[in-house]
Amino acid sequence: MDVELQILKHLARDAHPTVAIIDEYCAEYKDLFKEVRNYECFKYLHLGIISTIKRKSLPEIAKVVSINSAQSLHHFIAYSDWSVNELKIRRLNKIKRRLNGRAITLVIDETGDRKKGKKTDYVARQYLGSVGKIDNGIVSVNAYGIYSNINFPLLVKVFKPKGTLKESDKYKTKIELASEIITELIESGFNIELVLADSLYGESSQFIRKIAEYNLPYVVSIRSNHGVWLPAGQSVRANKWCKFERTFSNQKSETRYIREIIYGKKRAITYWEITTDPETMPENSTSFVMTNLQGNLKKTLGDLYGLRTWVEYGFRQCKQELGWTDYRFTNFQHIERWWEIIFCVYTMISLNSPAFICLNQSPKIEAEVQEDSSVDFSNHKQWNHECGWKNTLNNLRLIIQPLLLFWIIYPWLDIFPNSHLLLGFNHLIAAMNQFKPCYASG
Repeated sequence: MDVELQILKHLARDAHPTVAIIDEYCAEYKDLFKEVRNYECFKYLHLGIISTIKRKSLPEIAKVVSINSAQSLHHFIAYSDWSVNELKIRRLNKIKRRLNGRAITLVIDETGDRKKGKKTDYVARQYLGSVGKIDNGIVSVNAYGIYSNINFPLLVKVFKPKGTLKESDKYKTKIELASEIITELIESGFNIELVLADSLYGESSQFIRKIAEYNLPYVVSIRSNHGVWLPAGQSVRANKWCKFERTFSNQKSETRYIREIIYGKKRAITYWEITTDPETMPENSTSFVMTNLQGNLKKTLGDLYGLRTWVEYGFRQCKQELGWTDYRFTNFQHIERWWEIIFCVYTMISLNSPAFICLNQSPKIEAEVQEDSSVDFSNHKQWNHECGWKNTLNNLRLIIQPLLLFWIIYPWLDIFPNSHLLLGFNHLIAAMNQFKPCYASG
């Protein structure tokens, strides 16, 4: 709508555009933000978080998206009127629509991040997986989905140590938090074909009962000294090692060895050892696994459990590339908002991967998109033609690059006017806006 007409009719102005790929993804969340400025901040955060700046603090994001002060971004996260729960529900619905009932693998894990001082909510001395020891930090239980080797964030719940509880808090173990996550995902309609988790959850009968409650197949890690009650006269025996090829997401393979450990008689639940070397069984490449999957598992179990490494890989991406720990808040309500925005950005990247773009996309729509776009963006020298999450992030960064570069040099054009350069950038940014993958919303 014409700006002058908007003013005369006292209508709210339109949000400033960024890049089409960002604007179209964020449009589905627009009604969750009552003020146009808040919606703009939501889009600017997406733009800044996927940029190449190393530290995704609000001041650094403000610089890269050409905002005069980071205060507006801080106000958006800390004080503006929007619901983190509504944002989460909208994001999960977006994922469900794209999956359209297709089954996913669910991975449960916890992550801990070092934090100094005692002012930040729920920070205490506890085991932090990121540093591999007990230290001062904050811990959360996280759920990721995997579809066609692309992982995407689902839910996160903070662990609240007993000494940090507020008056309205109730203490919950990590096992209870993980169980709540599974219940929420099932009740929200996700089709889960397999659950993967590490030994913290594999050793918990409460967690295994929760999985069994929903009749979910699972592969969980257990400790090497895991105990099973046996009737008198029954013993533990190990089958012979079998060699198999562990196939990775990039289709490369390595030799692994697997054998079944049988406790007494054959059971519905089976136990396995997987290693790179059956002679020495190195600690860092040997896994003890429990599963309720049936059939000949010698050739499939290794690859299935190997998917669990996607959690560590996925969260490393989240931390290193998107700035999961780069917040400067002490109030958990603000931290929770930051985490959910990171999950929104993470989801945007996942949904732009080839594995997700081809879902629900008819040949007719695909042909129309190719016809509308007269430019082959993949001809860029730095374009990545692989199908992984980080490859998709690389390509999205190339798409937003002209706009970010323009914002950097624009102040100089006030001092040294150059209409040709201005026109050239305008054409280049317009060309970037032709890059429009088909979203589930159409």
